[in-house]
Amino acid sequence: MQDATHSQPRTRGRPKAYDAGQALAQARDAFWDAGYNGTSLDDLTLATGMNKPSLYSAFGDKHTLYLETLARYRELGRDAMREALAPGQPLAESLRAVYAKAIAIYTAGPLGARGCYLIGTAATEAVHDLAVRAMFADGLHELDALLEARLRAAVTSGELVATVEPAVLARLLCGVMNSLALRARAGEPAAMLAQMAEAAVQLVASSIRQTDPTTR
Repeated sequence: MQDATHSQPRTRGRPKAYDAGQALAQARDAFWDAGYNGTSLDDLTLATGMNKPSLYSAFGDKHTLYLETLARYRELGRDAMREALAPGQPLAESLRAVYAKAIAIYTAGPLGARGCYLIGTAATEAVHDLAVRAMFADGLHELDALLEARLRAAVTSGELVATVEPAVLARLLCGVMNSLALRARAGEPAAMLAQMAEAAVQLVASSIRQTDPTTR
């Protein structure tokens, strides 16, 4: 028997460290491809590399984890849209940037174009899940509000002629974005989506003053 005083100290195995943001992104991708009901706990453990007890400890149950992925997706979407709509560039260019960012997200995915995570997964669950319905509605409305604020700023500065109420126009522009998401998931090529987006920009551009408002 080995003398305990000369034996090497044993180290207990530690749970594998995880990055919460990365784990959420991996879980989101699993839900994004298969939908909420089509994604099992085994799928989530495989996607995140975490065992079930660790997954529960970090995020709670599957439903709570799903809601967290929706919240994170909304946060990233808000940040991207705020960046695209930041003052300092013409309205038409801001709208082009919004649609370009959206199309880049909608047409990405290791298994093919996935569309919008919120629309692609939450729209179905919202019928019977009030928490998802609220998250879904809030996500749509906050994008409406960001676009509306940019349109109102353009009206105030004299860049845009308010032929349509900005709140209504914002919902219309978001409706185009939603259609892009669905068409992307249906397999329409990015070039076709870009043409559709540009048509929406041109509709707004027809009400943009051609003269520099600062020179009037």
